Amino acid sequence: MRLTRLFVPVALAAGGSIELPADTAAHIVRVLRARSGDPLILFNGEGCEYPGTIDSVRGNRVSVALGAEHAVDRESALAVTLVQAIPRGDRMDFVVQKATELGVARIVPTLSERSVVRLDERQQDSKLAHWRAVAISACEQCGRNRLPRIEPPRDLRKHLAAPSDATARFVLEPKCANLPFPATPPIAVEVTVGPEGGFSSAELDAMGLAGLSALRLGPRILRTETAALAALTWLQTRFGDMNPAIPC
Repeated sequence: MRLTRLFVPVALAAGGSIELPADTAAHIVRVLRARSGDPLILFNGEGCEYPGTIDSVRGNRVSVALGAEHAVDRESALAVTLVQAIPRGDRMDFVVQKATELGVARIVPTLSERSVVRLDERQQDSKLAHWRAVAISACEQCGRNRLPRIEPPRDLRKHLAAPSDATARFVLEPKCANLPFPATPPIAVEVTVGPEGGFSSAELDAMGLAGLSALRLGPRILRTETAALAALTWLQTRFGDMNPAIPC
């Protein structure tokens, strides 16, 4: 039986006992029907996980006894930053969830000239909190013990003006010619994905001046959410930890 994994943003120590945060406790009691004696796995985003057992359930108050600390690293050696123009509806939720499962290290939501979505400051804060919750849920499901960093939404040009530690930077552009990928495997990659209507010519010029190379993923034009996941899968397969040749 697959154990329930829970993210808890508190200090954890082997052999100790904690009371779960109210929202987390309410969820496992009301939705998962947790009972005393049920096993759990807890993690706090610092790279380790702790097997635990529910000590007691009193209403929506749940205490957990922690077992030994296990340093389980499921992070890719390839640090990938996804710069994603925010799409309409709940597509960004989908991108955040799947990008987290695919091992992305950082997500930068951006607003570009052709973005349909427009966010005021209050909406930006609300969206950021929501996306971080989506990433937490994805980490609980996929076994990651570190959360991807999700930046506050920003204008694309402001992002381009900021320094980057990526050793290779790309923008997905279906109309570009196929260019050879660098022979030296990158350590940190940044890939930028446009909105539903694509980037403007001026934005593509700005990205070229910022050092981004155009990258084409085959002859077909992909939806923005498909393009993001295709790029992440390709990068992790070629340079990261999704290589089928790596032994289990």
